[in-house]
Amino acid sequence: MKDSQFYYPTDTESEFYIDEGCHIVEILNRGSHPDISISQARVEPGETTEVHFLDGTVEIYYILQGHGTAYIGDKTIVVKPSDLIYIPPGVNQHIVNEADDDLVFLCICTPRWQEHSYKTP
Repeated sequence: MKDSQFYYPTDTESEFYIDEGCHIVEILNRGSHPDISISQARVEPGETTEVHFLDGTVEIYYILQGHGTAYIGDKTIVVKPSDLIYIPPGVNQHIVNEADDDLVFLCICTPRWQEHSYKTP
């Protein structure tokens, strides 16, 4: 089924780098779905993402590959594939790839991610 209301093919070739320190593939981020956005993030070996928080938006990381350490508020969490991290709105966060291969994870935001919600402390 290729109805645009139900089917959203992902163009993995559309990956782009953001100044936060990771590469992103937008999977779903549309005004027609204001309650959710999904992207895939890739953090290269040895890289650390910028400390930030999302104002009014919950973010969930689902680790697909690699290993690293997530810093969520005052918590330090070692992450591996199949781990899920819940990040409440307004909580500082960043993630470090301490492995020799890419750290890849889904970023699920509710409501959907919008640039104005991204803040640095």
